[in-house]
Amino acid sequence: MAMESGPPANDLCSVCHGNFHIPCQANCSHWFCGNCIMLVWQHGSGTSSCKCPLCRRPITLLVPSEDSLRHRHDPQVAQILSKIHAYNRVFGGQPTSFFQRVQDLPFLLHRLLREFLDPHRSLPLVIRARVFVAMIVSVIYILSPIDIIPEGILGIVGLLDDVLIGLVCFLHVAALYRSVLYLRHGGF
Repeated sequence: MAMESGPPANDLCSVCHGNFHIPCQANCSHWFCGNCIMLVWQHGSGTSSCKCPLCRRPITLLVPSEDSLRHRHDPQVAQILSKIHAYNRVFGGQPTSFFQRVQDLPFLLHRLLREFLDPHRSLPLVIRARVFVAMIVSVIYILSPIDIIPEGILGIVGLLDDVLIGLVCFLHVAALYRSVLYLRHGGF
């Protein structure tokens, strides 16, 4: 299975409408040229995170493509990557609302799954262990007949606790992986 580590093949940057140069993926899953998204941010207030030009969600994390990271010794690429690193350091660690965390969930889980399936990438063992424990405990709870809100008495409403446990599990796993991305691409 081939892992995608960059923007889709026939896609263009939505800011410059050209081929991607130093592509970066935002937490909303949209791809931009690294320099383009930095110009969008600098054109705005500069003191707050920029909003995605496509979906208008706040961009709190920019993840450079694998290809961009391989060329980080090129001075032009290094300059843009350092700007992205600085952006992530300022805005990547900020607390986000519950709604923003739920919106970021597909992006983070998709990247995490890709990383688990890619034999060339490795997550820290502690993170892998915490992800596996969270997933196993959630599955055991969801499949077990013991419930906080019993389905037998309340019917479909009784599934609410299972859904909430699953959501909490996914949010926990996504928060763990977000911290890994933050440390890789913007942390100290």
